[in-house]
Amino acid sequence: MKTGMRIVMKMPGKRLITLVAICLLPFLFSGQLLAQSQRLYVTEGQIEPIPVAIADFTGLDGLPSDVGRQIAQIISDDLVSSGLFLSIDSAAFIAPPASPDIRPNFADWTPLGAKGLLIGSAFLDNDGALQVEFALWDVISQRSITEGGGSADPAGLRRIAHQIADFVYEEFTGDTGYFDTQIVYVSESGPQNRRVKRLAFMDQDGHNHKFLTTGNDLVLTPRFSPTANEIAYLNYFNDEPNVYLLDVVTGRTERLGSFPGMTFAPRFGPDGTKLIMSLAEDGRTDIYEMELATQTITQLTRSASIDTSPSYSPDGKYIVFNSDRGGSQQLYTMRADGTAVRRISFGDGRYATPVWSPRGDIIAFTKMYRGEFFIGVMNIDGSGERLLARGFLVEAPTWAPNGRVLMYFKQQPVSDTGEGGETHLYRIDITGFNERRVITPADASDPAWSPLLR
Repeated sequence: MKTGMRIVMKMPGKRLITLVAICLLPFLFSGQLLAQSQRLYVTEGQIEPIPVAIADFTGLDGLPSDVGRQIAQIISDDLVSSGLFLSIDSAAFIAPPASPDIRPNFADWTPLGAKGLLIGSAFLDNDGALQVEFALWDVISQRSITEGGGSADPAGLRRIAHQIADFVYEEFTGDTGYFDTQIVYVSESGPQNRRVKRLAFMDQDGHNHKFLTTGNDLVLTPRFSPTANEIAYLNYFNDEPNVYLLDVVTGRTERLGSFPGMTFAPRFGPDGTKLIMSLAEDGRTDIYEMELATQTITQLTRSASIDTSPSYSPDGKYIVFNSDRGGSQQLYTMRADGTAVRRISFGDGRYATPVWSPRGDIIAFTKMYRGEFFIGVMNIDGSGERLLARGFLVEAPTWAPNGRVLMYFKQQPVSDTGEGGETHLYRIDITGFNERRVITPADASDPAWSPLLR
């Protein structure tokens, strides 16, 4: 969860500027950009991971001796988890520079095969604030790529490490990082016929876990706002679905209303001023839009079929949804006002839960075919369909904010005796490689990825 922090941004060659923010602000960095030939632009296929050396942070004045190693390990874990980086074992290091201000002896790093070298330092200042500086070097060209620093309450150590990992990721891939993000999901416990479901919250790597609801009421399908400051979710009370907004910082909740015919949880629009949802009324299920300021509801589709699971395009001009108006459950797009409806899926099987990529280039979906579930992606015109993950029950794709990684949940089959049924979160990149389970304290479903916190 974001916490109040006082941040100092270091601007090389200029005076220090002090900023006060609700959340940890990004490091400001300078230096030469990585040569274009060194960058990776990945959309499909498997690539060779980039070898990087990440030295333990030094200069740990006022900090426990293991903090330097902890920062380096968090950065390493983030980068390796992306599947695009290989962290070189620190046991092979000869003599890392004692400070990010010291130019490395590249002859010590070239034999290790390192393409990048990250050096950093950390200390507590007189006010008890954690001060961190870092420098990223291109071992091949022997030039500085970027450098920067920041400060925060010591409790923000993990976020500082995530932000540095984002900078390394961005410099070597040419893409936006996604490590300084959070996940909200539904935590599940108890027997299959009496599941207790609570909203839960954690960093994208599974740390800093926190429960947001008690489990007294059934909660489903949480969704982050574009600012990551609010979460919309369904809360069932007396078997009636209510839409709530939860303030991430204060924990305060606001009930937007009761919607007895709701069939799919609301999603935020790109500017955070609207929610889109599906409601069933008089035997019909259509898509509606709510203005949050006035709570005015506008009907967007009028079909005799079932229109549900809507998701906005990043620019807010279009909506993707699934419908059986063509005789089977397929994906459709339309303009944000409900006009120009167009079918985009034509493959075998049934399609559901489409989610538009934050980049606007592709759409993720759930597919059901021959008794199996799949997570897949397709271009926004329906071409280029690719299936990335499969299982007995695989659902609820959600995008990392850079549009290059998906998270979803998998459930195992339940036996005749009621055993099994374990539900876990997984993530995979859009190449279809590097599927990894995300560890949670209990079973988990319905994940939603936050935007970048900075």
